[in-house]
Amino acid sequence: MSDEVFDLLVIGAGMAGLTAAAKSARNGKKVCLVEVGGDIGGSARFAGYAWTAPTHEIMNAENPRGDATLKRALVDRFADGVEWIRSVGIDVDNAQRILDFGGQGHKFDTNHYIDTCRRIVTEAGGELVLRADTESLLLENGTVAGATVRVDGAIRQFRSPNTLLATGGFQGDKDLLAEHVHPDAGKMQLRSNPTSCGAGYRLASAVGASTGSEDAGFYGHLIPSGVELSDPSDFVDMSLYYSEHALLFNLNNERFVDETLGDHLTTMALLDQPESRGLLIADARVHRDWMLASYVEGAIALDKFDLGNKRGGRVGMAEDLEEFEYMPEEWGYEGKVIAAAIAEFNRAADAGEHLSPARARDRSSLAAGPYYFIEAAPAVTFPFHGIRIDDRARVLNKDGVPIAGLLAAGSDTGGLWHRAYAGGIASALVFGLTAADTAC
Repeated sequence: MSDEVFDLLVIGAGMAGLTAAAKSARNGKKVCLVEVGGDIGGSARFAGYAWTAPTHEIMNAENPRGDATLKRALVDRFADGVEWIRSVGIDVDNAQRILDFGGQGHKFDTNHYIDTCRRIVTEAGGELVLRADTESLLLENGTVAGATVRVDGAIRQFRSPNTLLATGGFQGDKDLLAEHVHPDAGKMQLRSNPTSCGAGYRLASAVGASTGSEDAGFYGHLIPSGVELSDPSDFVDMSLYYSEHALLFNLNNERFVDETLGDHLTTMALLDQPESRGLLIADARVHRDWMLASYVEGAIALDKFDLGNKRGGRVGMAEDLEEFEYMPEEWGYEGKVIAAAIAEFNRAADAGEHLSPARARDRSSLAAGPYYFIEAAPAVTFPFHGIRIDDRARVLNKDGVPIAGLLAAGSDTGGLWHRAYAGGIASALVFGLTAADTAC
């Protein structure tokens, strides 16, 4: 078996990997891209925006427990990342506000960007290897010198002074989810690339990389319970983003979280509740202003209630609070108890009194019938637990020292987010570019 030598070996051809590969190819480096799937792009195929917190103050307020150096790098380098996208010929819209906490980002054609990165790599003489399983990293005197890869049943050995892990996380592996996210995490539906099954995580762990922390959580969204995500378009279409303005009750008929802080945070909270399901309730105002509205400017507006109903989700309506008593018994909720809780919530909200749980961003009462019910369940996009890196995208060992020759970026990494989130595409873009600069 002869060695094949490259300046940069990238394992994983999603947003982070393709960005690093294209930037390195632009810098005159010989690049090899190894991808386990039959095509490139990963979960970035289903995106369309790059966004994050625009200032350190907003990032720290939204994500206080994230790694300080990684947070600062993301905020400081995001504008350069957007300019990189423009530099390869991709149209990028002007900045717009994303989410109520003050995120800021740009809409662009992620599919065009992905295909452009592939073209840049291949036209520069780089190699793209699809349907390839990376079996192990080559470790020589404590330095990663490449990887051993199985392609079409044959073993190939790729050597490089720099190897980048960018396989997209381990959301496709139920055992790793249960071990590192939550005992019930493996039961969640997947709203992202199914081929991200922890290859990067396992490869890094095998050479002594540090990982953590165990309670960091995951990024995901609420979806109607009992509805199968059968197509990538469902990842957005079935997500119940409007939950930030609704009320969510568990099987004990109680609110348990400040819904207004973000649907992605409510999703983590619901996983901890009995049977990981809850009843999401909106009134006529929330239905009109939020259920029927676009989540971000430029996105297609869909009637989430109508769509959930057509797909067989548990949905229902009540003209007023008195009709809650007719809620189907088999759902497991007590309609009268929930109606009483909403009436008390409305009274306290209108009076300006303390709410428990609090409502930080939308304290409006839900007093205008009809009411719209959708039973919700959590769905996972990627975990926050992952490989620890420094702000140069170098993988750290358990003593916090960089492992020579090994880099990581994107959803394979951990530390940036801790039960908080402000843009996965943005972090993949920024640390993909950072990895390319470090490799140079």
